[in-house]
Amino acid sequence: MTVHRTFEDLVAEGASVPTEGWDFSWFEGRATEARPSWGYAMSAAARLGRASAVLDIQTGGGEVLDFALAQAPERPLLAVATEGWPPNVAKATALLRPRGVVVVAAPEDAPLPFADGAFDLVVSRHPVRPHWDEIARVLQPGGTYFAQHVGPASVFELVEHFLGPQPDEVLSGRHPERERADAEAAGLDVVDLRAERLRMEFHDIGAVVHFLRKVVWMVPGFTVEAYEPQLRALHRRIQDEGPFVAHSTRHLFDACKPGTHQL
Repeated sequence: MTVHRTFEDLVAEGASVPTEGWDFSWFEGRATEARPSWGYAMSAAARLGRASAVLDIQTGGGEVLDFALAQAPERPLLAVATEGWPPNVAKATALLRPRGVVVVAAPEDAPLPFADGAFDLVVSRHPVRPHWDEIARVLQPGGTYFAQHVGPASVFELVEHFLGPQPDEVLSGRHPERERADAEAAGLDVVDLRAERLRMEFHDIGAVVHFLRKVVWMVPGFTVEAYEPQLRALHRRIQDEGPFVAHSTRHLFDACKPGTHQL
């Protein structure tokens, strides 16, 4: 016999799970997201194997860089990561220090605290916003920026359930072609740019609560108390109709600074 857990139990569980880092294993069996066809982490690992000095921007808890370094055929001589949220800085440091990675606490909106041309490879998975001038500045001539970005209107079926219809300027933000133009304006050559729209499913309201607490920019200022009516309505919808379906958008950036070679 199937036991239906109550709204209160599910919400309490989703509200109690720690949110630091980018480990999404808690969602197993409760939410799913299709992955882009390009396999970012393994592709980044191949790039790491050919690099001598690597910077990972906004590393989160360091999980993606840790995986990529473990899979890389060779380790770069220098590996550095930045992160702006103190709980993630601590988590990334504990995870990455054994691999010889230096984690630097750096606000997302501040200049990168590194010398011009310090790195031949800059990577990032889901930066809040790429600072193209700073990326270009810290890259060596011939260096590469290789990253997976969140695209426009990502998971907006869920966002609009809580916030209502969003204006066009919000829906078109993070557009890959706009980011291409910004990268080129900073002096980078975009070698490859691919975009995909991917299916997501939320199987219970606890998963929704944890997701919105973890990915804080989706519904800014989200709390269970502030959005209880929307949560209850979504809980009933999932019970009546099955998983809530949304779609994430992702794009892959491969850009280089003009110079002698590209990784």
